[in-house]
Amino acid sequence: MRDEGAADTLTRQVVERFGSLDILVNNAGVAIHGDSADFDDETWRKVMSLNVDAVFRACRAALAPMRAQGSGVILNIGSMSGIASNIPQNQVAYNSSKAAVHMMTKSLASELAAENIRVNALAPGYIDTDMSRGGIENPEWFPIWRNMTPMGRVGQPDEVAAAALFLCAPASSYVTGEVLVIDGGYTTR
Repeated sequence: MRDEGAADTLTRQVVERFGSLDILVNNAGVAIHGDSADFDDETWRKVMSLNVDAVFRACRAALAPMRAQGSGVILNIGSMSGIASNIPQNQVAYNSSKAAVHMMTKSLASELAAENIRVNALAPGYIDTDMSRGGIENPEWFPIWRNMTPMGRVGQPDEVAAAALFLCAPASSYVTGEVLVIDGGYTTR
């Protein structure tokens, strides 16, 4: 999705094949850990390019067909890292990028609500996925993650999927601009 033309191409292909674009889910991301002083511009841009720029390009590409049909749903996958700084891992670029996704979601929701296009985001916490596996298996990180999560466990992908289904379904037709946190209570502390 870092290819600047990919979102336009995929959107066009979806509309040609299915006749409309009803739901867009932006679910891609990269997290790079490390001391901020060691982050060079290339590493920073790598994170921002996928986590922020690609999300915006996909949202922008979806606007024409959604406006033409008079409705649509955009769901951006943010992170609790856009709300709370994770510890013990240092990840300034990832945290900053996910905070940007949350604000992008709110800004687009405000702009598009009158056009019957809803825009929301999910902010998952530590979920048992390939992206989190290194931390879950890390004997230093995982006990801290578990102890800081009131529910005392990592989440499961189906728990995130259920929230995504709700935000994309008619059951949430009066919900826009929300960032739904799914983190076992991590951000309550």
